[in-house]
Formats: sequence, structure tokens, C-alpha cells
Amino acid sequence: MEKFKPGFVLIDLDGTLVDSVPDLAYCVDEMMKQLDMPLRGEAAVRNWVGNGVQRLVERSLINAIDGMPDPELMAKAYPIYLELYKHNTSQRSCVYEGVIEGLDWMQAQGYTLACVTNKAEAFTVPLLKDKGLFDYFKVIVSGDTCAEKKPHPMPLLFAAEQLGVAPENALMLGDSKSDVKAARAAGFHVFCTTYGYNHGEDIRNYKPDVVMDSFMELPNYLVAKGE
Repeated sequence: MEKFKPGFVLIDLDGTLVDSVPDLAYCVDEMMKQLDMPLRGEAAVRNWVGNGVQRLVERSLINAIDGMPDPELMAKAYPIYLELYKHNTSQRSCVYEGVIEGLDWMQAQGYTLACVTNKAEAFTVPLLKDKGLFDYFKVIVSGDTCAEKKPHPMPLLFAAEQLGVAPENALMLGDSKSDVKAARAAGFHVFCTTYGYNHGEDIRNYKPDVVMDSFMELPNYLVAKGE
């Protein structure tokens, strides 16, 4: 594709910037221990993340991606998980290889960066700060910033409005079908990474504009200063 110069770049957090599954999975298994239920393990949790913490807890309780747990069990489990995750947001998580270089390159070209996630603000801000990412972003849209979460376009349109950029001149960087659906509905361009969390499906099935193995590939697709 021809090189593109977006008015701003909106970037997903979990699975795009940071591999947060080790912490999420640790909290799932600690929660299961408290409930006297079988542990689920990191491999299972990798397929369940991406739709917010509440959905992750629901999936963990039923040990499946679709369906709902008993409401009483959920009412007992959810506060346990929130308390665990509050103290285990970032210790085991790590920034993906190439992310810092990609963010630095975009910043050097004068691009405005924003972050969008389905993670609640109470967990988003500490994670970004702990991993040294917070200061890259002019706007951060968390899972509880708007009335809707991705794949709804509302969080993306909110970010565009905050920055005064038309959606058709905005770029979303993500890793999941939720990111692609939100971007398409909002009228954004969308690039996706091959790593990250997409419920075990190949992200190419959802036809993002570009598929990248690393943020290091961004110079191949975005206009640099002087070009």
C-alpha cells in the first residue's frame, strides 16, 4: 500500500503494546484457588482475553470462550479477581519487542499518539506507567471512559474528537478482531500485529489494511519527515 500520514495514531494496549497475559493468568488461577475450582493456566487465558476483565472472569469460571457462569458464582468471583489484579497489574507483564522503537520513531516523525483499551482506567494507567509507556500518549481511552467498549466505535470516535482529527485521517494499531471491527465502524484505517490475542484466530481473516510482525515495520507504511 502507499505510505500514509495519519492525523493521529490510536494504539491498543493488551496484546499490541504489552503482553499482559502472565499477570491476568496469575490472577485467574489465584481466584480459582480461592473458589476451590480447577486452575485454568496461561494457555487458556491467552484465548480468553481482549474483551475486558469482567468477560475474562466469566470465561474462566465456565472454562470456555462462550456462555455465562452462574450469577451467584460470578458475584462471588469478580470482587476476588479485581482485588488480585489491583496488586498484580504489571509485575509479570512485558512490553513487546519493537514497541518502544516504533513509538520513538512515530514520535520523532511528529505523530500524535493515543491509547485505547477495554481495560478499566484503574488498571490501564498503572500498567502504562509501570512499563514506561504513559508519557507517549496525549489521550488515553480506557474501558470505562465511554459508555461502550471496543468493538463498538465509540472509544475510537471519542479519541478522534479529543484530538480534533477526522476519523478517515486516523489510524488504529491493534491485534484483534475487536480492534478491526471498531476501526471499520469508526471509519479509521487499521493495522494489526500478528502476535497478541485474537482468540486463536489468524488476524488476517479480518482483513486489516496492514499486518505487521513488529512495530519496527511501521516506517514501511507511514510517511516519515521529509518524505
